Amino acid sequence: MEYLPFTRPDIDEATIAGVVEVLRSGWITSGPQVKAFEAKLSEYFGGRPVRALVSGTGALELALELAGVGGGDEVITTPLSWVATANVVVRAGARPVFVDVNPATRLIDLDRVEAAITPRTKAIIPVDLAGLAVDRDRLYAIARKHGLRVIEDAAQSMGTRWNGRRIGSFGDLVCLSFHANKNLTTAEGGCLVLNDAAEALRCERLRLQGVVRLPDGGQEVEVPGAKLNLTDIAARIGLGQLEQLEGFNERRTHLARRYFARFARFDRSLHCGLPPQEFANTNWHMFQILLPLDRLAIGRGEFIGQMHARGIGVGVHYPAMHLFKLYRGLGYQDGDFPEAEKVGASIITLPLFPRMTDADVDRVCDTVRDILRTHMRPEHR
Repeated sequence: MEYLPFTRPDIDEATIAGVVEVLRSGWITSGPQVKAFEAKLSEYFGGRPVRALVSGTGALELALELAGVGGGDEVITTPLSWVATANVVVRAGARPVFVDVNPATRLIDLDRVEAAITPRTKAIIPVDLAGLAVDRDRLYAIARKHGLRVIEDAAQSMGTRWNGRRIGSFGDLVCLSFHANKNLTTAEGGCLVLNDAAEALRCERLRLQGVVRLPDGGQEVEVPGAKLNLTDIAARIGLGQLEQLEGFNERRTHLARRYFARFARFDRSLHCGLPPQEFANTNWHMFQILLPLDRLAIGRGEFIGQMHARGIGVGVHYPAMHLFKLYRGLGYQDGDFPEAEKVGASIITLPLFPRMTDADVDRVCDTVRDILRTHMRPEHR
């Protein structure tokens, strides 16, 4: 039986042909395709300025700099995310201050955020895990009350809405990823949605060594920028993907509904933790379950191995990052954020991508059921 990965990019022939045209044009780094992609993204986000970048991580890095985050500052975020979310804070010379997650949503627990704010707090980085939106109304109310910048880690949120409003069309600094596993991909890439033209100009300079080109052909540099510009090759992929994004997300939603319907047949006996059945404020970037490890005679690694042996790819997104050696070195330890630790220890990402069939979903669910039932401890059967 064909191997089913947990994700696979969907690149159509028209986009492939478009990339070939870019390659033949001789202009393959940042150029007309990047400008066109940024214009389309700006339109998508309601006219806000957008700058395309080499990665979502790059977007976070520039957002921190634009927000003035530096040495001695603190940035509040969740321990349940790709480690880049906190790494960029450390690299900026600031300290990530973790806040535990809400076990129902697996998102940062906004009830706990204000208790973590100190005079050193400069910003909040919320993360839309699996594309499920953090409550933007409550988030921005907290930020306004305490005079904080919000740097949205919306890496997984392309196409997500909050109460009918598209993520990126409002808010402060919004960072999105176009990595190969995202709902819209440029192979590698991302973008930063900005507040105004002045901020966009600062972003432009910071993403390419701080260079300002002068009318006489000379250059000026006033800030030490980075090298984070997107290529025209990647931008052309993005242009093709953007045209199909709504269809991609509709298909993901259909597949998520199929997962819920299939698991409903036997989940009570398996005791899996299913994601929130939320369809208004998510793009179904991932479908993630929690393994009932306290009832199983095998660990997560063995479960993953058995899924792979049956031709199904799964992932772990994500371990609780405060338990990594880097963050233990900052003083974090086991038990600091029990909800994130519980989720991080048992979470599994199941296959979900537009080209999947309903039969693929059924196969995944049946395989999960068979493995869990086979290895359920006798006292829990």
